[in-house]
Amino acid sequence: MTMFVRVRWAGARLVLAGVAWSVLVSGPAWAQTAGGPNSGAVTFTGGFDVLPGVPYVFRGIVQERDPKLTLWPYGDLGIALWSGDGGLKSLGVNFGVWNSLQTGSSGVDGPTKRLHYEENFYATLALRFGGGVSLGSTFTAYSSPNNFFTTVEELSFKVSKAHMLAPYGLLALELSDDGQADEGSNKGTYLELGIGPSWPRGGAGLRLTVPVKVGLSLKDYYEGPAGDEKFGFFEAGGLVTLPITGVSSRFGSWNVHGGADVLFLGGESNSLLRLLNSGDRSKLVGLFGIGVTY
Repeated sequence: MTMFVRVRWAGARLVLAGVAWSVLVSGPAWAQTAGGPNSGAVTFTGGFDVLPGVPYVFRGIVQERDPKLTLWPYGDLGIALWSGDGGLKSLGVNFGVWNSLQTGSSGVDGPTKRLHYEENFYATLALRFGGGVSLGSTFTAYSSPNNFFTTVEELSFKVSKAHMLAPYGLLALELSDDGQADEGSNKGTYLELGIGPSWPRGGAGLRLTVPVKVGLSLKDYYEGPAGDEKFGFFEAGGLVTLPITGVSSRFGSWNVHGGADVLFLGGESNSLLRLLNSGDRSKLVGLFGIGVTY
């Protein structure tokens, strides 16, 4: 995803792009475990997140220089296709949409004066194997209804394991020379490694999750003044999720959630990610919202 103010390295463009609480496979920001009365093959997950005056950051790339209020509505439809007792335990597909509505300098206060900054569509093929290992293959189209950036098409693969640390690895391949997250001259390859351990806290169903991740360029993903920058960012934070028990039994599993992350950006002061962050090495981001799975 790309940028609202630009500084071309080969003709002068400054780029800003985003999402700190990045979705690991371009899905909803805070997906919950399916629950409630729905025991069928189709599951809906949706939500509405609010970023109060903090920037939207995507894989370390700051999206908005002067943020105000940012809203993230999203929805995901999951379809269970097959389950069995062999090495492959289940097969399913997901289709979803994710939006960013921004009142700051990339939206209403920007040159286009339009709220709808970003709209992402994705489709995922999800495989679950024995031993708690899962593989998701996702095609995502990142688009900008207010024309702040060129559409980015991406194919990503996420491997994760059910474990107390919840480790995962994500490999993302940009598919077009015309649209890249860094708005560089070459389509890039991105690698993300992380964990997301979580623990119950108290007796009301409250849960604390501590995501930790590192983002790397395997090839041309962070193209800056000095060329491709291999180390992108390190991120750590916390998320608190509380179920809304009064409505969950009849209308799906609802929750309220909120949290914050700190990102440490790599490179020298003139590196791509630090230039997009006004030269600063770190960035604090956060959000709160409501989610449902049915």
